[in-house]
Amino acid sequence: MSASAKLAPPTANASKANGVNGASNGAPNAGGVKVSLSLGNLPQKKELKALYPRTPSRVDPNNPPWPAYRGYHEYSFAYATMGHRLPTILGKAIEDTIRTLNDQSAEDKVVDLVKCVERMDDLMSDLSGNQKLRPIIDDGEGDIPLWNKEIAKYFQGKDFMNAPWLFAEAYKYRRLHECFSISQYWKDYDVFFRQKCDTFSRSSDAVFELSTRFVEPFTHANHLSDGDKLEKERLMFLELTQVCLWGNSTDLSLLINMTEDQIKSLQSTGGEHLAATEKNILGNHMSRLWETIKDIKETRGRSGAGGRIDFVLDNAGFELYCDCVYADFLIQSGIASQVRFHGKRFAWFVSDVTRKDWEWLLNSMVYGQLFPKATDAELESLRRLGRRWKQYEKEGKWVYEQHAFWCTGYTYWDLHTEAPDLFLHLSQSDLVIFKGDLNHRKLTYDCAAPASTPFDVAIGPMATFPGAPRVASLRTIKSDVVVGFESDAIAEQLDQDEAGWKISGKYAVVLLSDGRPGEKVRFA
Repeated sequence: MSASAKLAPPTANASKANGVNGASNGAPNAGGVKVSLSLGNLPQKKELKALYPRTPSRVDPNNPPWPAYRGYHEYSFAYATMGHRLPTILGKAIEDTIRTLNDQSAEDKVVDLVKCVERMDDLMSDLSGNQKLRPIIDDGEGDIPLWNKEIAKYFQGKDFMNAPWLFAEAYKYRRLHECFSISQYWKDYDVFFRQKCDTFSRSSDAVFELSTRFVEPFTHANHLSDGDKLEKERLMFLELTQVCLWGNSTDLSLLINMTEDQIKSLQSTGGEHLAATEKNILGNHMSRLWETIKDIKETRGRSGAGGRIDFVLDNAGFELYCDCVYADFLIQSGIASQVRFHGKRFAWFVSDVTRKDWEWLLNSMVYGQLFPKATDAELESLRRLGRRWKQYEKEGKWVYEQHAFWCTGYTYWDLHTEAPDLFLHLSQSDLVIFKGDLNHRKLTYDCAAPASTPFDVAIGPMATFPGAPRVASLRTIKSDVVVGFESDAIAEQLDQDEAGWKISGKYAVVLLSDGRPGEKVRFA
């Protein structure tokens, strides 16, 4: 004990408690007497501000690099999501499932689906009652060990509202999948499939705006010089990057009740519209992204191999269609010889792409009857575009794939440790484009980092780990986390002038990390 910290003298009552004449009975603090320390000679307590970001050794799913957004934070979108949006989305999913139930005739399928609805009701009770997070039932999916390890290590005793918002939201969707995955007949049922199809069928103006422009393969006029050809490619690339970016506006989890006119407004792809919206890209690395694309084409062109570009997909329907238009240009212009598309293994966050969504889009373009008011020329342009894309698949130029990691609660800071095979696979890409708000949240750990935080700092190991690929994030802003701005003042001014700017989808970022490509990937 320090010489300056002296034991306070025992009171008379304390002496009696210790036995006759104050003799000790051998039990410390016998009788419940507390021994107090006099610390008057020590320095005064200092008020210290916590330092962020946390050091890597102190970062884990319950302790992000900066403070996490949690459901009880009334100032954040997490509060509205956990308290209102998720119950509303789950309620609509229950309604959709009951409609499916009412269409069934076979008793065994009816009874099985009734049990699924009952499990959905239980999930609604847990969500609305803010119950503790239990382990996921083993349904044979490859993500079960990852989920239950994370829950056991970091979320014992946590409930929906005090776990970090990103994890709690992902957990809710995994529990929703569990409602069906442990059934006999409905393991692959997607409660959101009808809604995803509707977003594409209700997007006719924007769909044909693009199909009629890109029905013919991209070529250069013979009279153009090499410099003019490069400039034409640059302008087309920048414009298509915006098309791909703003296609994310129709996120069903946020815009589930939109009218057709509102959807058309969001999906406008005219040149004037894109020029007007570029000022709303608050973190804008598009010029750097073009330089990266140009370098990929030149470097791979010299080797004759052609580049590889990966898309980590976000929403099905119209956004996926925009992604494919973008990828088509990357193939035709010689920038990439192969594009790999990464989707989800099962229904996820309402509108995320699954293999079923991928196949539905291509086949609907070629064979579907979604647009009864379209002209013959418009329908033919869509069919020809769809046939070309299906041919890319047959030739291996386009590859759709899925990995269990994308449907876990982990952020992409943990990709190299929890899914080393996937990290190694992505490290072989020349550029990995992450689409949408959820992917951006997972890249940046979805925490309260300053808006001026550089993107490569915010994504941690995805920028700094040996072999980390070049990473681009194309995201319309629909949640609290914002990074990559030139200064904090931009966000602070918007906070004052435009309440709700972080969730409106009006603003966006196009951010790039150079990574550490070409280095040998090493795992601890």
